[in-house]
Amino acid sequence: MKENILLNLSIGFSVKVISLVKRLRENKETIISNQIGRSATSIGANIHEAQYGNSKADFIAKFHIALKD
Repeated sequence: MKENILLNLSIGFSVKVISLVKRLRENKETIISNQIGRSATSIGANIHEAQYGNSKADFIAKFHIALKD
């Protein structure tokens, strides 16, 4: 299977955001850190899921969700 550059970039982004979330939680910023963590990690999850879409329309829909996140 070909290397998926977009997926690799989104995973790197998620790792960086998780580090940010840890620092925010150390400063008791839990509400915003929870939302940031969920949004950032869902990007990679949606990109990964799009690879296995049932149709071209499903593939595009998953990428639109990732774009919104």
